[in-house]
Amino acid sequence: MPDADGLTVGQVSTCLGVTVRALHHWDEIGLARPSLRTAAGYRLYTAGDLERLHRIVVYREIGLGLDQIRAILDDSTADVPAALRVQRTQVAERIDRLRQLSAGLDRMIDAHERGLLLTVEQQAAIFGPQWNPDWPAQARQRYGHTTQWLQYAERSASRGPEEWQSIADAVADLDRALAAAMDAGVTPGSPQANQLVERHREVFASYFPLTRQMQVCLGRMFEADPAFAAHYDGIRSGLATWFRQIIDASARAHGIDPDTATWQ
Repeated sequence: MPDADGLTVGQVSTCLGVTVRALHHWDEIGLARPSLRTAAGYRLYTAGDLERLHRIVVYREIGLGLDQIRAILDDSTADVPAALRVQRTQVAERIDRLRQLSAGLDRMIDAHERGLLLTVEQQAAIFGPQWNPDWPAQARQRYGHTTQWLQYAERSASRGPEEWQSIADAVADLDRALAAAMDAGVTPGSPQANQLVERHREVFASYFPLTRQMQVCLGRMFEADPAFAAHYDGIRSGLATWFRQIIDASARAHGIDPDTATWQ
């Protein structure tokens, strides 16, 4: 720092790495005013002014507010170590919050890339022996570009084994209710069938919001996709087709043509 008087605001800005705007503001509020003036009325900084500015910059860098800095610089009774200890505590708290944020970002990244933040053993315990741990990766490869995958990943990032177990239990309960309704001769379009369709939308919302048109598309997939059809028909023969039929009937009741429904 130059040991000289008569530096302009521009020179001080360059010297200390502080914006001219900040220097003008500190001047206006009386925190750091230039001590000299030229004959034309322009203010100039002395070496003493630079020393004060240097201390302001240091205290600003460690996070002190301007009022705190003023008290430290101008109040002879100010307990500077105590003020710095308080700031150190606040910095430590911010560091802890940032570490938590970093951990959350890591989980979010993993969820977007993997879909399911469970070990293979946890997946088998929660979803059963028929579960294929490769399915989440296959789903990401197929749907990773969609809004629904992003919604699913954001939900997955905050879930642990207990919540996934609750979701798996809800899905299993729905599967049993579907099988029982088909066995009882419940017909597509009936109040009981429509109630099951609504229940499916509610359960599926654990993954991402499901519109009725999207549900129709899922119903087609449940019947046509070998893996899904095997799942439902393994519960009851013909359940995949019956499930698709009750979804279609409910969609018609809401003014949707299942034959032209699209993923939207």
